[in-house]
Amino acid sequence: MSELTQWITFALIGLGTFAFRLSFIEFHGALRLPPWFRRALAYVPASVLAALVLPAVMYEHREAGLDWSNPQIPAAIVAALVAWRTRSTLLTLVVGMGVLWALHRWGI
Repeated sequence: MSELTQWITFALIGLGTFAFRLSFIEFHGALRLPPWFRRALAYVPASVLAALVLPAVMYEHREAGLDWSNPQIPAAIVAALVAWRTRSTLLTLVVGMGVLWALHRWGI
């Protein structure tokens, strides 16, 4: 691929991304979304967060698996329980990181 082709590709991707994001701003309120679609959009943040966090927890050394020697798994379970019981994002982050740091500190 030539350098010119790469720059054209970058420019087109940038314009496409800009147009996609601008469409949500420009059409906000002008488009009527069906109720079932609005209900489905409520689950997008949780699913995106899970898609970001789960691979970081499960893939230690680029190998997937449920290995209890991986301290990220018990820390994630404790954080999930705190999130479920308290519904507090800040407390979930503090407790999850605290458990992870404690497990690292104790060499577990």
